[in-house]
Amino acid sequence: MARMNATVRLTQYAAGGGCACKVPPGELERVLGGLTGGRATGPVPDAGEREGDLVVGVEHGDDAAAVRIHPAADGTGRVVILTTDFFTPVVDDPYDWGRIAATNALSDVYAMGGTPVVAVNLLGWPRDRLPFELAAEVMRGGAEACAAAGTHLAGGHSIDDPEPKYGLAVTGLGDPDRLLRNDAARPGLPLTLTKPLGLGVLNNRHKATGERFEEAVAVMSALNREASEQALAAGVRAATDVTGFGLLGHLMKMMRASGTSAVVDAAAVPYVAGARESLAEGFVPGGSRRNLDWVREHLDASVDEDELVLLADAQTSGGLLVVGELPGHPVIGEVVPARDALLTVR
Repeated sequence: MARMNATVRLTQYAAGGGCACKVPPGELERVLGGLTGGRATGPVPDAGEREGDLVVGVEHGDDAAAVRIHPAADGTGRVVILTTDFFTPVVDDPYDWGRIAATNALSDVYAMGGTPVVAVNLLGWPRDRLPFELAAEVMRGGAEACAAAGTHLAGGHSIDDPEPKYGLAVTGLGDPDRLLRNDAARPGLPLTLTKPLGLGVLNNRHKATGERFEEAVAVMSALNREASEQALAAGVRAATDVTGFGLLGHLMKMMRASGTSAVVDAAAVPYVAGARESLAEGFVPGGSRRNLDWVREHLDASVDEDELVLLADAQTSGGLLVVGELPGHPVIGEVVPARDALLTVR
């Protein structure tokens, strides 16, 4: 298996890679704009809070859905948090890809302030082009990530697919009164970022050259559990994770949902080693440029184009973007009252 891992470059079997292969955000919003959930998301007159109410749905582009369930024995409320995430290979090593993809899927629950409880595998595999033993390594990586999160991994679904794809469907639990949401940002609060940016640029370079970036793999494999717990302990109410739409894209969605604007201090944003150099050498995912094009009409910037591309870089398994201050993580800006521009970058 070690020899097979060293000779097979998984990234060459897919057109895109990681969260950079998402459908462009503007196109996705046009499609989803006319869709609604199966049940009303607003309050039900004279009914109070009912089991089965959809607490968080598609309206603000949150990281997961949340459905109210029967109160716990101690009288506290509970929501079930549901999400799914999968993508094509972001690195060549199958075990690392599995860890990263699973960590990324689990992150959606952490980004909502929940605890992932159980997950199932989602696998697409080109059986006529790649040994199925490699798929076993991918799923082993996913199992390791779930074990680190204390999350059960039970079965799943697989299909024969022209491109390799892997991820998880995850179910978690949360407190309906302490969910981290896109629509809860308030002016006067700082913006904190818990992982460095630049992952999309380095993954693009890895796909093109085969160079391995250990820091990028470590960042993408790191769970957002601790950051989520810190946010809840600090009383944070608004957060999201930074993935395929980039920092600017996810921040714009949050400000739009909250009726606020944000100011970003570009010099305070951290990056993985080699990201700026790789950008200068032309290793930029198409998704990063599409992200920037999407937010540009809502953007007031006094930094150069390269800086904006990095801020819009399509991340895979990125960190949490938190409206509040978390110990040990950089403050990169603040939420301000609504302006003509949703985002100001200085």
